[in-house]
Amino acid sequence: MNLKALTSAILFASVPMTGAFAAAMDRSGQSISAFLQPGNYFEAGISVLDADVSGKMTDNYSNAASRGKELGDMAESYYFPSAAIKLQPHEKISVGLIYDQPFGAEAKYKLEHGAFNANINQVNTPTEVEVKTQNLNFLVGYQPTENWNFYGGAVYQTVKGDIQLAGTAYSLFSGYKASIEEDSSVGWLAGAAFQIPEIALKASVTYRSEIDHDVRAEESFTGLMNLSIYPQRLRTEGDTTITTPQSVNLDLQSGIMANTVAFAQLRWVDWSNFAIRPHQFGEATQRPLVAGQTGKPQGFDLVAYEKDQISANVGIGRKFNDQWAGTVMVGWDSGAGNPVSTLGPTEGYWSVGLGGQFSPTPQTFLQAGVKYFMLGDAKSQVASDFGGDKYVANFEDNDAIGYSLKLGYRF
Repeated sequence: MNLKALTSAILFASVPMTGAFAAAMDRSGQSISAFLQPGNYFEAGISVLDADVSGKMTDNYSNAASRGKELGDMAESYYFPSAAIKLQPHEKISVGLIYDQPFGAEAKYKLEHGAFNANINQVNTPTEVEVKTQNLNFLVGYQPTENWNFYGGAVYQTVKGDIQLAGTAYSLFSGYKASIEEDSSVGWLAGAAFQIPEIALKASVTYRSEIDHDVRAEESFTGLMNLSIYPQRLRTEGDTTITTPQSVNLDLQSGIMANTVAFAQLRWVDWSNFAIRPHQFGEATQRPLVAGQTGKPQGFDLVAYEKDQISANVGIGRKFNDQWAGTVMVGWDSGAGNPVSTLGPTEGYWSVGLGGQFSPTPQTFLQAGVKYFMLGDAKSQVASDFGGDKYVANFEDNDAIGYSLKLGYRF
């Protein structure tokens, strides 16, 4: 059983939808499997996620009129593309370029519920968030022997976002809005891969550094907070630092019988050290919000997570014939702590997925995958009461479906 023969028919089929939905703002899973393929290789793909995330206001919510009320679906569907090219100019040297969108958030509450929407400047305005990142990974690998591959490179990353809080759930912060201008910065990655072709065994570990972004955020205060803190400053600009998290990916694969491999993909992301605190928002949380308040309030973040994320996908891939291959997989994600932000109210997941691949020629393939996510229940907490233990809603029995499509070419 030869790994190179299995790679073209099975390994690609194990990749679909390993990301798409994960803890905090993790999306793509940041795989570098394309760079570890033999010879020259190109791929391009797209993943789509359709989530249904709804909840119910808690009985102890401060607004009596909203207690116990159902919340509509607040999760927005999204898609993200990916592409990669890997070249082998020398038997011991490889180079590659991978594009993906590793982190993001997209949510919008329905206008029917006053806890998460408000009349701002005579416009009915919902709570919503959109955060987008893009990565270009430049890699160089050195293969001293057939068994080992040592690689590293630079990561060029952009980030931008828009966040708007509206409704009674946010108390004095209703009407706060932040628009984060797109910023670019550079990080790095490094890793090693080992393979034994005779038994179709392959393992790789990849570390990615955190990346610091010094962003410019335009912030506006148009709700009640403006009346007590910034009566003369409805719109401000300030600098803040956003650090996207470091991570480690571990990928394992081994042949278990003729034309069949088992695989496992493990990932750790350092979300516990991630936070977004725009400059003026941070200043506001350090000030008394009402006249006569004594003592200095404790500042808090607009978005933050309590725990690191650990996720895993395990499965089996099988080559049926020279043209067809498929996989089945099971996934788990730990989440990034509970309670969670109202801007992303889920806590981990369990998932099941299917992938299939059709190869019309030995050089080309078309791959498709589908994955069903059973999302973990979560208590949502708003940026109010200076980070106190105030749960405004419970989100339970939610799910999502992800789809992927990929084209590949070996040359």
